[in-house]
Amino acid sequence: MPPEGKRVVVVTGASRGLGRTIALRFGSAGDRVVINYLDRRDLAESAAAAVRERGGEAVTFRADVRRSAEVDALMNDMADRWGRIDVLVNNAGLARDDLAMRMSEQDWDDVLDTNLKGPFLCLRSVARVMMQQRYGHIVCLSSISGLQGRAGQANYSASKAGLIGLSRAAARELGPYNIKVNAVLPGHLETDMGNGIREDVRRSILASNALGRTSDPDEVAEFIFQLTLMRNVSGQVFNLDSRLL
Repeated sequence: MPPEGKRVVVVTGASRGLGRTIALRFGSAGDRVVINYLDRRDLAESAAAAVRERGGEAVTFRADVRRSAEVDALMNDMADRWGRIDVLVNNAGLARDDLAMRMSEQDWDDVLDTNLKGPFLCLRSVARVMMQQRYGHIVCLSSISGLQGRAGQANYSASKAGLIGLSRAAARELGPYNIKVNAVLPGHLETDMGNGIREDVRRSILASNALGRTSDPDEVAEFIFQLTLMRNVSGQVFNLDSRLL
C-alpha cells in the first residue's frame, strides 16, 4: 500500500488537451503532478499554475517520450525529488492520418514511436521505481481505433492496438509487485487533435455513438482519477464513449 499523503502523478503530454485536464483533476485532489511536455513550455507552465490554483503541487519537465535517456531522466528526477512515483498516465500521442497506400514511412515511424514506443519507455522506466515501492498504477490512453481499425489511420490504429497489448502484458508482469496497468479508450474529444479531423469523419464518429455525442474530457479525467484509486483492477480495457465494441 502507498504511504498516506499526497500522491506523485506523472502525466505525459500534459501541457494541453486531455493531458492538461487529467493533470488538473489530480491537482484538485491535492496531488503532486508532473507536467511532462515536449515543445510548449509556456503551455506546460500554464497547466502547472492551474494545478497549483486547485490546491495541488506541480512541476514541469521537458522530455521526449521517444528517447529513453530523457524518459529515465524524468522518472529518476521525480523519484529523487519526492521519494516515489504513484501514478503514470501515458497520454502523449500523435496522429498523422492518410490511406495506407499513400502513407509515408516517416509518418508511420513518427506515430508508432510516439504512441507505442513512448509509452513502453515510460512504463519500463517507471516500473523500476514502482517495483521497489511494490505499488503503483499505470494508465495507458489507447483508442477504439486500436480495436476496430479506421480507414486512413493505419499507423494510429496499429499504435493504439499495440498499446492495448502492452498494457495487458505489463499487467501480468507487474501484478506480483502490486502494480496495476490498465488501458482507457477516451473516445472522440473536442481537443486540438480531435478537432483536426475532417468534418465527414467527425459526422461518422457521431453517427456510430449510440448517444450521438462526443466524449467529455472532464468525465474521462474523472474516470482515470477514480481508476487509480482502485486496488483490485488491472489488465482491463475501458471504453468511455457509447460506441459498441
